[in-house]
Amino acid sequence: HRLSLTRSPWRRRLRHPATCFVFFVFSVNFFMLESNLVTSKISACYKKMAKSELAQTLIESVNEIASISDHRTPMKKHCGNLSRRLKLLLPMLEEIRDCKESIPEELVMKALLSLKESLLHAKDLLTFVSQVSKIYLVLERDQVMLRFQKVTALLEQALTEIPYENLEISDELKEQVELVLIQLRRSIEKGGETFDDELYKDLLSLYGTVTDSEILRRVAKKLQLVTIPDLTEESLALLEMVSSSDGDPGESFEKMSMVLKRIKDFVQTDNPNLDDDAPPMRQKPSQDENIPIPPEDFRCPISLELMNDPVIVSSGQTYERDCIKKWLEGGHLTCPKTQETLTSDTVTPNYAIRSLIAQWCESNGIEAPKRVNKSQPSSKASSSSSSSSSSSPPTDEQNKIDELLGKLASQRTEDQRSAAGEIRLLAKQNNQNRVAIAASGAIPLLVNLLTASGDSRTQEHAVTSILNLSIFQENKGRIVSTFGAVSGIVHVLQKGSSMEARENAAATLFSLSVIHENKVTIGAAGAIPPLVALLSEGSRRGKKDAATALFNLCIFEGNKGKAARAGLVPVLMRLLTEPESGMVDEALAILAVLSSHPEGKMVVGAADAVPVMVDFIGTGSPRNRENAAAVLVHLCSWSQQHLVEAEKLGVMSLLIEMAENGTDRGKRKAAQLLNRFSRFNDQQKQSGLGLGVEDQISLI
Repeated sequence: HRLSLTRSPWRRRLRHPATCFVFFVFSVNFFMLESNLVTSKISACYKKMAKSELAQTLIESVNEIASISDHRTPMKKHCGNLSRRLKLLLPMLEEIRDCKESIPEELVMKALLSLKESLLHAKDLLTFVSQVSKIYLVLERDQVMLRFQKVTALLEQALTEIPYENLEISDELKEQVELVLIQLRRSIEKGGETFDDELYKDLLSLYGTVTDSEILRRVAKKLQLVTIPDLTEESLALLEMVSSSDGDPGESFEKMSMVLKRIKDFVQTDNPNLDDDAPPMRQKPSQDENIPIPPEDFRCPISLELMNDPVIVSSGQTYERDCIKKWLEGGHLTCPKTQETLTSDTVTPNYAIRSLIAQWCESNGIEAPKRVNKSQPSSKASSSSSSSSSSSPPTDEQNKIDELLGKLASQRTEDQRSAAGEIRLLAKQNNQNRVAIAASGAIPLLVNLLTASGDSRTQEHAVTSILNLSIFQENKGRIVSTFGAVSGIVHVLQKGSSMEARENAAATLFSLSVIHENKVTIGAAGAIPPLVALLSEGSRRGKKDAATALFNLCIFEGNKGKAARAGLVPVLMRLLTEPESGMVDEALAILAVLSSHPEGKMVVGAADAVPVMVDFIGTGSPRNRENAAAVLVHLCSWSQQHLVEAEKLGVMSLLIEMAENGTDRGKRKAAQLLNRFSRFNDQQKQSGLGLGVEDQISLI
């Protein structure tokens, strides 16, 4: 129930006191009913347990609660009060444990079981508050306070049910328990402890465009986010909450992350004296007060710091080694940023990003991060799993890849060209190279060269390298979703400085479009018009690449209309009349897919396609015959005019022969057309307007 109200419509309504009270009463009643049901279910388990044993269990529970000392700043008072009140119950529980007198066992056991359930809820709540984000505790204070109220009500009910008159405990202890009850009831009546309204309003103001330094200083001080460890811990707490929400954190968590980034940037840039005991995060320069904030790609998504030892996880994201190590050692199996399930806990040094960070630091007059000892490229994030291998030097192959990445990141055209060419060859060889090159961080550098390089050979090598890397199935999704390569590939397809670069860009889009999600992205990026242009004017190889890419993309319904509007149908019809182009098979296959779409039917029908399809049904290869029949099925279902035209061209006898001797798919398409002709003929006869369709149709 940690995040059960985060995205609920009640979230805003809980701001209203009256609504909050009604919802609280309903929630407490429901919570008590649930607690009673649980108590009745487990009572049988404790039936044989001695009173003293149960009392000892309660003592241990209270001690466990008291040991939770890491109370988050915004709720420190609330947690402290609850913990203190529960510790006051220890003397009474100890006396119940040690009491040898005969007392009504059933009444005491029932009351102690109820108290045990209440203590479990209290422990869960205090554990949650000790681990959750501080920013969340402030901004979602109504939800958190509602949980405190529920626990308080349950404790009050459980303590009320204890038969004190039947217990041999001193009057002093009874008065002490009565004092706890009075405090609990007073808390319920007041609606809980007071909040820091100023802190709440300050955080809300940071949701917008407010970047007032005084507000940021006040927030950082009150939340005790004044050191790098503080900020890292808060970032991990937010990521933990995202992970526990099954990767669907909602808009509120995005805003919280944005607020945390603002606080982090403020503390890093201005380094205000918020806490005299807090060590400075960096020395402020004496002359230049405006040291630039590192680009987001250079900062760890967890710590928000400039990375010293960037490593790549299996999702393709880059993190500071120590931060991702801590995340993985916490038992998490997902990528903190994307929530994608990690296929392994192996991390690989990102030498490319490290090189770019060093260049950025040099250009801004900042001391570059100190390099750690170079570890094996494929090492575990966990020190226990890598201790034996981390001292081993990288393989010769990995050393070569690292050297090439350094050249890719350089500003020298010759280095970029030669490095991209060598990576192109390495990625062509085997999957092992494709995995190593991608894991080392080559893809974003290659993607950058697609648009940034003015050298035609470099551009060609870069797009072909991406093509070769995409052969490995796991790289396909990362290239599109993680590295955003599609726009660069489309740029090469449209404006590539050589025909080979354009052709290889088309082949890359075909390879990437094998994954359904990529079809959507590629179509939305404007890839279809330049593919149509290449299909029309490219070499034979270029036309093949464009056709296969278009066929794959048009499998997605949303791309069919885009293809029709891009002028694909006239190009396909022209290719059908050019057997020497060797594109007849591809053209018919694409037409069969396009004609299933409303816009496609309209354009194909207007292109005078019926005679061409009838001709292919009569003389084409088995595959071409079935695709031509598929086009006719769609056209004839859309317009009776096409039925009449096809019948006049003598398609009936061709369909009968195809229904008897064609391929399985061809037989189905022929049968569909013949049935449609039969129904249409019956309708015409009933209206006295028969077409004179031959009687042999009845033989089918």
